[in-house]
Amino acid sequence: MRELSDQARVLLAFLLSMVILFVWSYFFAPKPPARPPAAPPEAPPAQTTAPPAPSAAPLPAMAATEERLIVVESDLYRVTLSNRGATARSWLLKQYRDNHKPPRTLDLVYAEAAQQLDEWPLALLLEDAELEARANRALFEVDSAAMELRPPAEVTFRWSDGRLVVTKRLQFASDYVVTLETSVLLDGQPVQHAVAWRGGFGDNTVPNFAEQARIFFRTNGSLEALGTGKLGQAGDAGRPQRHDLPVRFAGIEDRYFAAAFLPPENAADALAVWHWQREREFVQDNQTHRQPIAAVAVGAPLPGPFRGRLYVGPKQLDALNALRPPLGELVNFGWFGFIAVPLFYFLQWLHRFLPNYGWAIVAMTVLINMLLFPLKVKSFRSMQKMQKLMPQMRAIKEKYKKFPLRDPRRQQEQQEMMALFKREGVSPMSGCLPMLLQMPIWIALFQMLNTAIELRHAPWIGWIRDLSAHDPYYILPVAMTLTMYLMMATTPATSPDPIQQRMMKLMPLFMGVFFLRISSGLVLYILTSNLVGMAQQWYLIRTAPPPREKGPRRRREREKPAAQSS
Repeated sequence: MRELSDQARVLLAFLLSMVILFVWSYFFAPKPPARPPAAPPEAPPAQTTAPPAPSAAPLPAMAATEERLIVVESDLYRVTLSNRGATARSWLLKQYRDNHKPPRTLDLVYAEAAQQLDEWPLALLLEDAELEARANRALFEVDSAAMELRPPAEVTFRWSDGRLVVTKRLQFASDYVVTLETSVLLDGQPVQHAVAWRGGFGDNTVPNFAEQARIFFRTNGSLEALGTGKLGQAGDAGRPQRHDLPVRFAGIEDRYFAAAFLPPENAADALAVWHWQREREFVQDNQTHRQPIAAVAVGAPLPGPFRGRLYVGPKQLDALNALRPPLGELVNFGWFGFIAVPLFYFLQWLHRFLPNYGWAIVAMTVLINMLLFPLKVKSFRSMQKMQKLMPQMRAIKEKYKKFPLRDPRRQQEQQEMMALFKREGVSPMSGCLPMLLQMPIWIALFQMLNTAIELRHAPWIGWIRDLSAHDPYYILPVAMTLTMYLMMATTPATSPDPIQQRMMKLMPLFMGVFFLRISSGLVLYILTSNLVGMAQQWYLIRTAPPPREKGPRRRREREKPAAQSS
């Protein structure tokens, strides 16, 4: 059975919390007696560049005699190019490490799969499979005699067999953007083609990393994303699928990094995009496994040269938004992104004063809980009022417990409860409402802490070396469970139902199990929130202690010893 993802675990935890809070209300809470219209699609951008005129004649045959490797290195990356196919064999991001032990510089090229499938980044995609194979296996001539270059640098590859002529020009800057120019001629006529990222993408030291890769493209005003499961269902396996609608940008991504093809800067040219999936076989534990390998290709909509840009780097929100067109939507904060984005910038601001992201999370948690303290006060006072009414609520339930749940006379129980609450000026849901209002903040924080690349491999203290990974010794989840239990033990009971009370006591244990393998940054937030909540609860109890229970139940308990002695 495949292990649940972090998102699935947290969603189940939220659902469990909701069930525990409200399942009792179906039988107990008083009841009175008997997609917006879609926005217009974004207009496809106009093709501003006219198709180039065909070349007068094909170039004479030209090819290198041996394979050469050219390295382009800046402060941010180290890219290794091969003149075989004019492809990339390695794309290192020097400021990031993979999950290997010990960590190594992150390489976004999955060399094992690319070698086996003979598919590398920057290879071409052509309609004719035979021409494509010739171009991608050819030894290109290179205009640079240097083996190592520093940006700004330009590398031009040329190859021809007398009929097919291929030219690739790559311009490297000091940032993560590479300018691409490609041309394919057959007998002097332009051939439609695309530049592809093939052979896999991302940190291949992460478990199930290949399944996490997604193809994305923006068309008709929305961002589409296809995982390997959907790619395998699109047409024949291994055959590229083309999108006929104009595309503003497209590429391949994993959780923290992206390779995005864009049109030329300050141009409105539309792109054509193809995507497909192949499978790599490997042997592990004496068993043969299949691994899905996603691929994407981008080119001009019409035959002719392709001009564009390629961003290969981290999914940093500010860096992506600075591109044109902006790619900030690749950082997916989920449904509550309108809350998560301000929280993200707030955390970034705190990080200026607290260089450790773990302590920045602690500070952010304390400040958020202080801002929400008025809601906490309202919730706690409401629960105290409900606790004061507990004897009368219990008496009403005792009066009607002999009737089955579906008996119509149970409606009278609800009516009496409603009358009691109305007479005392208490709403049974007022204690839960503030908690419900905090749920979107919790979900948004989960998405932010689980998505922001700034927390990837960010240490806190001691054994916590990566806030985006789970606690290797499970100390934080255990502490979170204990503090959650202590909070509930000091929270006034609001229901006379013993089943619900037992469920509330078990909820911390269930939550602790769900959060065992959740990112330690999120568990740190919940643990800190529990500690702050306990301090706030202690203050509220000191300022207004919960009332002592009076009524029929306490009288029966006092009378029981006397009856036994007689």
